[in-house]
Amino acid sequence: MRDVFQGIGVPEKDAQICADVLIKADKRGIDSHGIGRLKPIYYDRIVKQKIQQPVTQIEVVRDRLATAVLDGHHGMGMVISTYCMNLAIEKAKKYGLGMVVARNSTHYGIAGYYTLMACQENMIGLTGTNARPSTAPTFGVENMLGTNPLVFGMPTDEEFPFTNDYATSIMQRGKIEQYAREGKDCPPGLVIDRQGNTITDPQKILQALVQGEAALVPIGGIKEETGGHKGYGYATVVEILSAALQQGAFLKQLSGFDPEGNRVPYKLGHFFMAIDIAAFTEIETFKKITGDILRALRNSQKVPGAERIYTCGQKEHLAWLERKDTGIPINEVLQQDIIAMRNELGLRQYQFDFE
Repeated sequence: MRDVFQGIGVPEKDAQICADVLIKADKRGIDSHGIGRLKPIYYDRIVKQKIQQPVTQIEVVRDRLATAVLDGHHGMGMVISTYCMNLAIEKAKKYGLGMVVARNSTHYGIAGYYTLMACQENMIGLTGTNARPSTAPTFGVENMLGTNPLVFGMPTDEEFPFTNDYATSIMQRGKIEQYAREGKDCPPGLVIDRQGNTITDPQKILQALVQGEAALVPIGGIKEETGGHKGYGYATVVEILSAALQQGAFLKQLSGFDPEGNRVPYKLGHFFMAIDIAAFTEIETFKKITGDILRALRNSQKVPGAERIYTCGQKEHLAWLERKDTGIPINEVLQQDIIAMRNELGLRQYQFDFE
């Protein structure tokens, strides 16, 4: 992945960051955001669609004590975001907390990557991003909001931190793309058409999302009775914080197309917050109490037939414990993408077992 990024013009240091974000997803079992996204989300947007810049030019628009606003000028989202979270951490060390927002960015990979950066510095991390319109508001069928993750990371006294790395929609595009690669239908009730009917064919869903003829369902479902308004509300919070703080694009402006139907940069916005635990309490005390809370939850009474109760970040940790020994699964569609990128870039040093 690093050599592919370099092969399409990303500087070596930046290519390492981008590859690290993607491999961290695969290591943690988040196959929807790992190497499977290398070609369609980064390679193709730089090489074929020409809507993303391989060389990232970060401009500081505003810098005020504990806060800052940056412009990424449509560069590599992972590079922009790593810079932003590092700056937020630096500010938190000085002021107790730091918050940095970015505009004119691109897809930044798994959101949890950046909250884990804060955890490694004994801080609480928070991040969110808006995205291409794909999710309908409660009582609506039009895709207006992005999948808009709202992600926290908190260090604990256990082997892994707490991190709730997921979207505010029940399903997200990366998972649908994964179902398409694997030739599987999506579960019913997670994507609706303009008549409010559920659709499950992943290829049709992906096409219909771009055409505005399908919409993802927010966490809680399509009805208020099941709490769909709560997922819708949190998605809106992320949209506001990702756009309004930095005078950025929002909702349909993030479609990636101009009014004439030409592809244009996505102009995504992100926000990052780092909170220095030591400004509030002793770090080890915080970690112990946090760990006690999580252990109490996992040890509570289980529903009959359930093997165990999990807390956020645990499944990803377990996936890494397995995959560090067994490797990462690569299906046939992804194998062909990998071979195509290698051949197009002339990376002759790579021969794969699956060829």
